[in-house]
Amino acid sequence: MGTYSAKPSEIEKKWWLIDADGLVLGRLASIVATYLRGKHKPTFSPHMDCGDNIVIINAEKVKLTGAKRTAKTYYWHTGHPGGIKSRTADKILDGAHPERVIEKAVQRMITRGPLGRQQMRNLRVYGGGEHPHEAQMPEALDIAAMNSKNAR
Repeated sequence: MGTYSAKPSEIEKKWWLIDADGLVLGRLASIVATYLRGKHKPTFSPHMDCGDNIVIINAEKVKLTGAKRTAKTYYWHTGHPGGIKSRTADKILDGAHPERVIEKAVQRMITRGPLGRQQMRNLRVYGGGEHPHEAQMPEALDIAAMNSKNAR
């Protein structure tokens, strides 16, 4: 009996819909990262993109515990000398692109490299309650019901 390795023709991808309203950011991101990698499936292969497609709505209503909403800082560099910039989580969540907080949290839990970038393409995050993926008929994934600590 050898080790199972999934072939591209054997991989079945499902679509999941997650409502982030009231969910804790870190707990949401860890579950989403697991589903994107495919580790929840018995046919998981670490070298293949066997994860599912995930649609997250209401990204602006995600919760951060403690003082993280005002204390958590995201940094980036412009490429020019002295060009380090920063923005706190509450500025991003209240701004034009609140979905970036969830995308960044999930991205930092996914493997770095070509496979991780491919898996991140299966994640779609929307700030509001609408999404254009009704044709894929995504199933609702209730993360709040998995553990009482997942929601605030």
